[in-house]
Amino acid sequence: MVDDSPKARKREQRGWCWYDWANSVFPTSVTTVFGSLYLTEVAASAAIADTARNGPNPCPADGAGNTDKLRDCDISLFGLDFPAGSLWGYLLSIATVIQVLIVPLMGAIADRSSNKKPMMAAFAFGGSLATMAMALVSGSNWGLGVVLFILGNIGYGTSVVIYYSFLPEIATADERDGLSSRGWAFGYLGSGLALAIQLVIYLFRESIGITAGNAAQIAFVLSGIWWALFTLIPLRRLRGHHERPQGTGVEGSVLTAGFRELRTTLREARAYPLTLAFLGTYLIYTDGIATVANVSAQYGREELKFEPDVLITTILIVQFVAFFGGVLHGLLARRVGAKKTIMASLAVWVVVIGAAYFVQAGQALQFYLLAGGIGLVLGGTNALSRSLFSQLVPAGKEAQYFSVYEMGERATSWLGPLLFAVMASTTGSYRYAIISLVVFFAIGLVLMYFVPVRKAIRAAGNPEPALL
Repeated sequence: MVDDSPKARKREQRGWCWYDWANSVFPTSVTTVFGSLYLTEVAASAAIADTARNGPNPCPADGAGNTDKLRDCDISLFGLDFPAGSLWGYLLSIATVIQVLIVPLMGAIADRSSNKKPMMAAFAFGGSLATMAMALVSGSNWGLGVVLFILGNIGYGTSVVIYYSFLPEIATADERDGLSSRGWAFGYLGSGLALAIQLVIYLFRESIGITAGNAAQIAFVLSGIWWALFTLIPLRRLRGHHERPQGTGVEGSVLTAGFRELRTTLREARAYPLTLAFLGTYLIYTDGIATVANVSAQYGREELKFEPDVLITTILIVQFVAFFGGVLHGLLARRVGAKKTIMASLAVWVVVIGAAYFVQAGQALQFYLLAGGIGLVLGGTNALSRSLFSQLVPAGKEAQYFSVYEMGERATSWLGPLLFAVMASTTGSYRYAIISLVVFFAIGLVLMYFVPVRKAIRAAGNPEPALL
């Protein structure tokens, strides 16, 4: 007999939080820091080698062998030529689109399984292996890095969706907000600690006889090991006793069930247009948030000419400030309400991104202050958005609506990286690329003002909070 005592449930919940600690290293160390820097450098080096063999070099290197302007180095993929500096933006967009096509199918299979742990384990360990294999990327084989990052991104996205699906099974309705918040905060601390270890290796690379590229390769290996090792804790503590629900009302193979369920949910959601209005608003500004997190290191390197140690330190500042920023958002929401706090947070985003345009090249202190501003609003904006959305969902439909929430976030998250890459390519300046992201926060702020949240809560049949 399964032990469903409060003590056993608490133990399972603590184990669940560890997967946030485990997987957060991928979006932080791999996606935000080392992936963008290292693959751009490898792609630029490949462009230099190619043009040296076949014609005049369009991107001259300095005496140290580093490109002076990485965005001027053209690379080719599927017959298309584009600057090496734009590779990361395009790769983020492609990886996200592929993830959107695959994750719903895997989610359908997981929903029909009586034990989701093996699937979660397969994608978590698969993603961690792809991350470790990125250390093999060197010389001119940046294409291998593209493939491995896409595989790692699929492993990350799919395992996280399955991870989220455990929440209703291991926590009561009153426990879920607190449990989810603890997991969110735990993830920031875990990824910050992992990045700190990698930063120490990078800073002391000369003392241990390695290059900057070797330090990035070590970071990939450590990130994969970190992800896999700490995944063992939730896999051990999450109990595979949850029965597959019968009579879901959706027939057919698991390969089509995910899309059928999504279509059914979207059709029924038309009865709650205000809930959809909030969701649409959220998808706009969360795309801006994700893009800023993913391209900030590239902006610092390409436009502001910072060395990798400054960039890694900056991301580290963001991680730890974000933990306290999330706590601050929660305290502010208690006083003025979630909607007003989100609007204030979006206003801060507009100011911070606007300030990024004016940061002077080589001024590390200015960049650190900018990082503090981003960290202050990074975690809290999304955390309160999830909390507020939960109040707009009809009772008994939480899982369906949150699946749309997650799907929508992934389906639209390619717009920001694409805008950034296009602006960088067409204007030749990353300053115009970064300032263009203000549009996501400005539009989100205006739309949020006009969303009648209290009316939406009443329409969904939920009790109204005292403050909004």
